[in-house]
Amino acid sequence: MKLVSFRAMDLLAEFQAHLSTLRVPSGRALVAVSGGPDSVVLLDLLLRCADRHGLEPIAGHVDHGIHPESARVAAWLRDYAAERGIPWESVTLGLGAGAGETEARAARYAWLARTRLRLGAATVFAAHHADDQIETVLMRTLAGSGPAGLAGMREVSGGWLVRPLLRFRREALLRYVRERGLEVWIDPANADPVHLRSWIRVELLPFLRRRVAAVDDRLLRAGRQAARHREAWDAVLDRLPELDLRAQDGAISVAGAPLASYDSALAESVIMALARRAGCPLGPSRTARVLSLIARGTSGFRAPLGAGWRAELSFGRLRIARVAASPRSAPWTLGGEAGEGSWGRWRLRWRPERAPERQERAAFVAWFTPDALLVRGWSPGDRVRPLAGAGRRLVVRCFQDARVPR
Repeated sequence: MKLVSFRAMDLLAEFQAHLSTLRVPSGRALVAVSGGPDSVVLLDLLLRCADRHGLEPIAGHVDHGIHPESARVAAWLRDYAAERGIPWESVTLGLGAGAGETEARAARYAWLARTRLRLGAATVFAAHHADDQIETVLMRTLAGSGPAGLAGMREVSGGWLVRPLLRFRREALLRYVRERGLEVWIDPANADPVHLRSWIRVELLPFLRRRVAAVDDRLLRAGRQAARHREAWDAVLDRLPELDLRAQDGAISVAGAPLASYDSALAESVIMALARRAGCPLGPSRTARVLSLIARGTSGFRAPLGAGWRAELSFGRLRIARVAASPRSAPWTLGGEAGEGSWGRWRLRWRPERAPERQERAAFVAWFTPDALLVRGWSPGDRVRPLAGAGRRLVVRCFQDARVPR
């Protein structure tokens, strides 16, 4: 990635040209704005080239409730957007002064993702730049990340999160602020070494620059090399037909037997690439959990992967998916001979009807004796008596026969 440092007019032209290469879809675009120089520059650049690229920028601000001035900053940004006719979206999270960087970041991106869907926006723009990438590569190096982690941030993540400033240095953005006369807010937390990233920015990197020639360029080069390694493994997944890779509803699954036959290094890299494709980046320790799951080879076993993700081995397939966080619905007694209603995400309809002598298997139709029916979730030990059979069967056995994942 070529780094550039231009004057304001040159920066606009370079930004417009680079945005074209990213193939950003036209339409509504949510722009994450904190009030700092980087995000204000990004919003200004997008406004100036919106017509050319068919974009409709919407300013989105998250007040984490951490800094004592956060409410004032949010009010100033709201007025800033109103003066320029920019649609405005904001939220106050109230995390409190004790919240850490990781908690704040997770809450911020969760809100941005939900708001994008609610607005029908194709993209969310974030203002990360080249200096942020340098800090990210160094921070992940200190954390012992593997090659995928050292690759740093992608310019486009998940098909919707766009970081068009990653090729621009902080110095160029600050020059743009001065030349355009933009008003910005400087967050004092960015210079507080109590935060790891801030410590890297204000203490570690200046020290390294005094001791190691061109350390910024070296870190960026290491990140680019790691990114190529990551892209290669992402491509390998589609060249292993024996995995029978399937992706559906945000989950991904593959045949477990081929993975079990790979040597540990190959299996580890394939699992990491699979998880990345699902949207669940894995480190070495959680990858080891998945390897243990495959080695065990027993259907129904699971491994938590953090952040709401889980790996499960079910009927010979490894599945990586986000666990639904919706609460269980209360039990519901069906009343009357006929009717309909909702339970959880299900819409149920019932009526009196004689069961056929030969029952064809259907996905969402079942016959029961005309007693009072109670709708509830499955519990261990539940049994069912078939209409045309003797004795009782465990419900879990019925699920297993139908190859229903847990």
